[in-house]
Amino acid sequence: MGASDGTGRSPADTGTDPLGGPYLRTRFALPARPATFLRRQRLIVHLNQALRTPLTVVNGAAGAGKTLLTADWAAGLRLPTAWLTVETGDQPPGVFWAYVFESLRVCGARADGTPGAPADPSGVGQRLLASLAAELHALDRPVVLVLDEYDRMTGREIAEQLEFVLHHAGQGLRLVLVTRTEPLLPLHRYRASGELTEIRGSELSFTPEEAGALLRLHGLQLPERAASALVDRTRGWAAGLRLSALAARESTAPEQYLKEFEADHSTVADFLLAEVLKGRTPEEQDLLLRVSVLDRFCPDLANALTLRTDAGLLLAGLHRENAFIERLGHSWYRLHPLFREILRAHLRERLPGVEPELHLRAARWLRRSGFLPETLAHGAAGGDFDLAAGALVDDLAIGQLFTGLRSDALAQLFAGMGPEARSPASDLVRAARALARRDLARGMNRLGQARNELSDAEDSPGLAAARLSCALLEALAARLTGCPSRAEQAAATAEELRHDLPDHLLDEHPELTALLMTHVGSARLWEGRFDDARAVLTRVAGAPGGLTTVLPRVESMGHLALLDYLTGWLGRAERRALAAVSEAERAGLPRPPGAGLGRLVLAAVAVDRQELGRARVLLDETARLPAREHDPVPTAGRALAVSRLLLDDGETDAAAKAAEPAVSTAVASPWAEGRAAVVRSAACLADGRPEEAVRLLHGVGGDQPVCAVEAAGIQVAAGRPRAAAELLGAVRTEGRAGPAVSVGVALVRARVAQESGDTVTARRLVARALLDARRERLRRPFLQAGDWIEPLLATAPLRELAEGWLPSGGPPADGEPVRPGADPALLVPVELSGRERDVLRRLARMMSTEEIAADLYVSVNTVKTHLKSAYRKLAVNRRGDAVRRARDLGLL
Repeated sequence: MGASDGTGRSPADTGTDPLGGPYLRTRFALPARPATFLRRQRLIVHLNQALRTPLTVVNGAAGAGKTLLTADWAAGLRLPTAWLTVETGDQPPGVFWAYVFESLRVCGARADGTPGAPADPSGVGQRLLASLAAELHALDRPVVLVLDEYDRMTGREIAEQLEFVLHHAGQGLRLVLVTRTEPLLPLHRYRASGELTEIRGSELSFTPEEAGALLRLHGLQLPERAASALVDRTRGWAAGLRLSALAARESTAPEQYLKEFEADHSTVADFLLAEVLKGRTPEEQDLLLRVSVLDRFCPDLANALTLRTDAGLLLAGLHRENAFIERLGHSWYRLHPLFREILRAHLRERLPGVEPELHLRAARWLRRSGFLPETLAHGAAGGDFDLAAGALVDDLAIGQLFTGLRSDALAQLFAGMGPEARSPASDLVRAARALARRDLARGMNRLGQARNELSDAEDSPGLAAARLSCALLEALAARLTGCPSRAEQAAATAEELRHDLPDHLLDEHPELTALLMTHVGSARLWEGRFDDARAVLTRVAGAPGGLTTVLPRVESMGHLALLDYLTGWLGRAERRALAAVSEAERAGLPRPPGAGLGRLVLAAVAVDRQELGRARVLLDETARLPAREHDPVPTAGRALAVSRLLLDDGETDAAAKAAEPAVSTAVASPWAEGRAAVVRSAACLADGRPEEAVRLLHGVGGDQPVCAVEAAGIQVAAGRPRAAAELLGAVRTEGRAGPAVSVGVALVRARVAQESGDTVTARRLVARALLDARRERLRRPFLQAGDWIEPLLATAPLRELAEGWLPSGGPPADGEPVRPGADPALLVPVELSGRERDVLRRLARMMSTEEIAADLYVSVNTVKTHLKSAYRKLAVNRRGDAVRRARDLGLL
């Protein structure tokens, strides 16, 4: 080859590079793997594909473990392997190719004395490259050429020359590029032809299992959760894991250190600032520092923070160069979490005081663009709570402070709002937070301020959202204070305001309407308007909306269950209550109030069935739920269940005290007062004070059938059968009262007949009561009836009707649903398999066969098989009977 081609020297002869200096032999050596290096076999297997493709690219950020991975793989190859660590000084083509030639000679791919190597540092001739390609093509087996840190090679000329040699070397060359950036090669062509092996950042990330193994190599024996948490925080970044492990090894509490270490005061910060930030242009550094206040960003948002217009180009370049920026799709990006922590700390040092303003710029842009959650977060972080509250209210999202998975987070976000926030929206948010905590005094005060401000403002369409939000809070306040008329007025106002708001906004927030209707339904129930309450609550319970409306749906189902119970439908009440509890559990929401009301209804039903042990368990569960002392309906529901349980336990004084709901309301509730009067009266009767018992029943009328029937029973027991008959005559059922009423009426009349000597009529009435009660398993009226009923139940026909479900000789033993010996079927030992119990538990939560199968990861046929087996063992043939029998046996 002639000098015109830039050749004429043999590296073996001269031992110098084209610049006249000696070759730096360390650049040809495989990097040493430290003792704590972890071989990851999955990546080795992937890299082995490089032996079948001409080109391989290992592309990842600084510290991703690219070099050590490739070096470990290369060390195990049986092919000649040339390693060259590229340096910035290799930019002249002649220097770069001279080092390539020398690396091939060092690994034995070119024999010593083989002519041809660049002599001119500034260039390399085409004939020389063609000669090298032909030489490689003629090899019996391919040579592997690894170019580490190839991102330092930025010249397009060298990339084109490298692609020329690679193409013409054929099967004689396997080129492996280890790089932080996308190489300037036509990768799309190699991908399309299946001639490219790629390992990128996501694959280089450590898995939790690999991180655990790496920590053990550093002498750290930590639980899996610690390794997983560290992987989450570092995104599996190799350098971050190793540096953290080294630091943790020096700590007296390694697990605690890894959980809480401050990234900006660690060796991780030194690494990232030196390797990533320091080499960036001033414009890139400023961009990275400013977007560090954001969880995610797009070019327009970044421009809003930097007050520039070129963020799109800068971000694309930073992502291409693996500068710890992840692309999320649709032009959105985010920073690596550790890098973001470090940048934010660096921002505070380099640009002190600018962070709040950046948050506010972000909040304004996000609000204009319709990103509500992020608007709220940045508005609060910037200290502008008027902005944040205004965004929440204008978006009709104030209901999210009460329902959904974000209610706790929203409440926490606005916890820092100070007195400087003075807009109507801010007062509405303050009122909502206070009412959600049932802090009525503060909530009513703030609501009044917001109401006055909105009233004084001009009648502007822009205030419609605020006024509708105010109506929602008015309805809640009316519910909590027991003022139905105020709730109805709020609902009417809301209906008028809906016409001033766009349909799409209302459709986006179904929780607002669902909450409003729930509050109105609860107020109507409190007032005793059962039919009106049922109408509105049924609409909410059956409404779609997913997680956004789960809490009003659950609350409505709980209220409907209480309605069923109050009208004497135990079975229906139980089914609705179970559905409410199940819906809340499926949603995974913490401590939902509606589920508490559902459990209270289940406890009340258990008392009426004399399953006193189960009732206590359910009441204990509700005691652990949030306090509802300012919510009249649940408070009265709890008083009802607790007082009746105490009464049946013989604790008459405690029962009388517990019967009165500890809540102050604007309007008295007829059913709450009636139930409380009946319990207090029964307690007096049990204590031998019949006159006082009768006096306490003054005011109990026929508009509350269940109360009236129980009051009539007390009148008979107190020796006033005529008063009892009058009370029963006044009962207005209108076909809507359930078995509890018909059973009570029959037993009262049976006692009157028995005490007047008409045993035949008494038996007939008790028989009718037994038939109605058996379907509902309503035991309490019989077991609490007194001595008069025992001779009747002892007769053969009535004993047969009571057999199997109604124990004789008194109430069941404490903690047992039925006394031993009362039900022959319950004496037979029943053993269910673990899977059969799993199926029954889900059956009890009203799940369908398909839902059970999906929840247990089995087929529908498998579920049906388990159900058939459980039915056979429990001697039942229906789902509801199976659940009840399993509960009676203590299997659930």
